[in-house]
Amino acid sequence: MAPTPPRNTSTRVHVVSDVHGNARDLARAGDGADALICLGDLVLFLDYADHSRGIFPDLFGVANADRIVALRTARRFDEARDFGRRLWAAAGGEPRELIEQAVRKQYAELFAAFPTPTYATYGNVDVPPLWPEYARPGTTVLDGERVEIGGRVFGFVGGGLRTAMNTPYEISDEAYAAKIEAVGEVDVLCTHIPPDVPELLYDTVARRFERGSRALLDAIRRTRPRYALFGHVHQPLTRRMRVGATECVNVGHFASTGRPWALEW
Repeated sequence: MAPTPPRNTSTRVHVVSDVHGNARDLARAGDGADALICLGDLVLFLDYADHSRGIFPDLFGVANADRIVALRTARRFDEARDFGRRLWAAAGGEPRELIEQAVRKQYAELFAAFPTPTYATYGNVDVPPLWPEYARPGTTVLDGERVEIGGRVFGFVGGGLRTAMNTPYEISDEAYAAKIEAVGEVDVLCTHIPPDVPELLYDTVARRFERGSRALLDAIRRTRPRYALFGHVHQPLTRRMRVGATECVNVGHFASTGRPWALEW
């Protein structure tokens, strides 16, 4: 189990997810809280609301970003991949090297913005092997692990399940379920993706269902945590609902809101 912060008579935790490059607001996200929790997706590869922001338009321009967003929104994923391959070929550079350079630049700024203490797990667009280089003292990275904060046990499971988008940290359903099982019974279950409940998975702007975890849903029903906190779906049909005894909460698209979700006890 990871190190724990000092016990107070009362505890306030701020929770963020889907930071996507918003270092300015991230630097203030822990103000007034005993700890910050980050549920991943630090990297901004492409902003679907503002196609001028992110690694993709920086490399290929806004017009090409417009095109690839249109293809993905129309679920024409094969065409989007072919279009992307043509852009990389024309760029003449090695895609992995160019992307890693851009990701490193974002991570340097974002990890520097984390307050102390921060407890963080990965999102599906994150690159876990790079995190140890940027996580400073005071930032604890957890994945399939637990930590006690203010007398409550928090479990963390990062990443996403495999999709046609093929983002960097997508894993198999079996590997994801193993991490859920490793966390076990907790008071607050923190994940990047939601449980497999349609109302929590539908993005009203992207007009599609994202992938949620059936193993996560089963664990919520079986272990009955007080809260299940997650992000991933930026504009969900339903932001909050109960599953049995558990309050399931989408803590929001922090990149656009700049506001953390608060939990106090």
